[in-house]
Amino acid sequence: MSNKPAVIVNDTTASCEGKGATGGHPRVFIKLDGQTRSGECPYCGQAFKLDPNAKTSAAH
Repeated sequence: MSNKPAVIVNDTTASCEGKGATGGHPRVFIKLDGQTRSGECPYCGQAFKLDPNAKTSAAH
């Protein structure tokens, strides 16, 4: 798990490239969990949370 605060996103899928001190990693797409509305990068542990005010469709 990352010590960085969660990145707030406006979609149910986020992407991460691990920029920063680690020098990066391959871009991955993280599908946010439908119940917790959050997800985590498997490479660097960066957390992502869906903005509670995000406009998402029922299909997400």
